[in-house]
Amino acid sequence: MDTLVSIKIFRLVAELGSFSSAARRMSISTAMASKHVIDLESKLGTLLLNRTSRRLSLTEPGAIYLDHSRRMLDELNEVEAVVRNATTSPTGVLKISVPVWMANAEFVQLLSGYQSAFPEVRLDIDMSGRQVNLVEEGFDLALRVTSRGLLPSTLIARPIGKVTFWLVGSPAYLRRAGYPARLADLARHAILAYTHHPSGNGISAQGSNGTESVKFAPTLQSNNETLLHQSALNDMGLAFLPDCLIEPDLLASRLERVLTDYRFFSPVVYGVYPNRRYLPSKVKTFLEFVSQGSKSA
Repeated sequence: MDTLVSIKIFRLVAELGSFSSAARRMSISTAMASKHVIDLESKLGTLLLNRTSRRLSLTEPGAIYLDHSRRMLDELNEVEAVVRNATTSPTGVLKISVPVWMANAEFVQLLSGYQSAFPEVRLDIDMSGRQVNLVEEGFDLALRVTSRGLLPSTLIARPIGKVTFWLVGSPAYLRRAGYPARLADLARHAILAYTHHPSGNGISAQGSNGTESVKFAPTLQSNNETLLHQSALNDMGLAFLPDCLIEPDLLASRLERVLTDYRFFSPVVYGVYPNRRYLPSKVKTFLEFVSQGSKSA
């Protein structure tokens, strides 16, 4: 049997969880799809799939083989496109992981613009707030606010823009607790902190007298920026939140910026993707579109 065809069928079976679904996708019989996978297992000398009457699951060698074969097939598709000098619009599902706080109108406008420009691409956006494994979980791309040095060497990180974080609180909270005049005042305020912030329970900022630092015990700590945002709106304390998320609240006076004389962090947003020689066109076009949108915002 054609080994390349067998690999393609194995990938479909693993991703769809069904021989019959993979067979329909390949326009072959279920029996033939099964024969291809069995032949592949015979050539490799190992079982790739656990088969029961209810479900299929990958064996440990099967998971490794799927990972490598998926990358190989993706690269082969890109090579074929290059050889053919393909100029058609990108197609398929673009699976992306993004931070929770990107669930805002500005980012949705970018998504809408991209989808209008490339209607054949279907977007699958994960906002679980966790650090996904791009390769193992089949993600094409992640947008991460981080330091390049903290990313695995197996990933490529492309800077696509910056995001500015402001310290904000509701008018009711600030009337009750008072307006901080200097960074050290935060030690007596209720702070709503992001769990994974690299500085831990403290912050450093550039003021008129140089760099200042302060430690605090957060009143509320969470890895979900939406919860921190809503907590600030409900008078629970001060939070560091991205400008694109809180701009409507600032305009409507639901939140106020404090310590505006200090320069807090403006981290880089990276487009992160697996290290591939040929970048899929759906990923390339999305990165370019979002990067241009960030520059014009």
